[in-house]
Amino acid sequence: MKPKRLIACFDIIDGYVTKGLKFQDNVRIDKAEDVAKWVTKEGVDEIIVFDVTASAQKRPPDFAMVVRVSRELTVPFIVGGGIRNMDDVREMMKSGADKLSVDSIAVRNSSIISEAAREYGSGSVVLSMQVVRVNKTEQIPSGFEITIDGARVMTGKDAIEWAKEAERLGAGEICVNSVENDGVLGGYDLELTGAVADAVSVPVIASGGAGAPKHLIDVFTKTKAEAGIISSMLYSPRMERNYKVAEIKEALKNAGVSVNI
Repeated sequence: MKPKRLIACFDIIDGYVTKGLKFQDNVRIDKAEDVAKWVTKEGVDEIIVFDVTASAQKRPPDFAMVVRVSRELTVPFIVGGGIRNMDDVREMMKSGADKLSVDSIAVRNSSIISEAAREYGSGSVVLSMQVVRVNKTEQIPSGFEITIDGARVMTGKDAIEWAKEAERLGAGEICVNSVENDGVLGGYDLELTGAVADAVSVPVIASGGAGAPKHLIDVFTKTKAEAGIISSMLYSPRMERNYKVAEIKEALKNAGVSVNI
């Protein structure tokens, strides 16, 4: 069995890692490069960095921050937030990203997925989805709708159909974040994660809600997700206590889930 991956995700505001609750009330943690250094030593398998205010503020990504973080890493580095065009894609990759995450820009201009995939390969393109639950309609048959600009704007796009479209366009991985579960610490949205993972053949990253090792065990044994984001578990001030990466991996291993030790 292919080992499951544990990923630290940084929501960056003004160069600092923050931790929000349902995409609001972000609490500042520390400088992005400093957090990157210690979580890498902790043993995470990958790091995702999102410049979370860039799209809403209609500004370019913080490339200098990407450079600073990349210098501290020995694990794969995914970066997103604020990408407007292929020039930004190229600058992001030059700044040290191993993979590119597209979110709002992909909804507004889906051709950027195929363009980036042609230039850097599908394995370097991650579609990030910020998803909310809505009533099922003809337009949103799954009951899961895509939002953009930090979950501030509803799009009218069905999340499952968007995942399939993104795969056709060349996305090599999909990160599924439940807005309602974000930072709540009650577990991933297994229905959402499972539905996306069943609909596509590319790897799926579960995001939003992990607060205990059991939540990782659940998402890896009850869905086809290949990776899980564990940011709150590592450093959220809302946790009664934070976990070590080795502690999480040991719990997964004991539950029969294959991980990189």
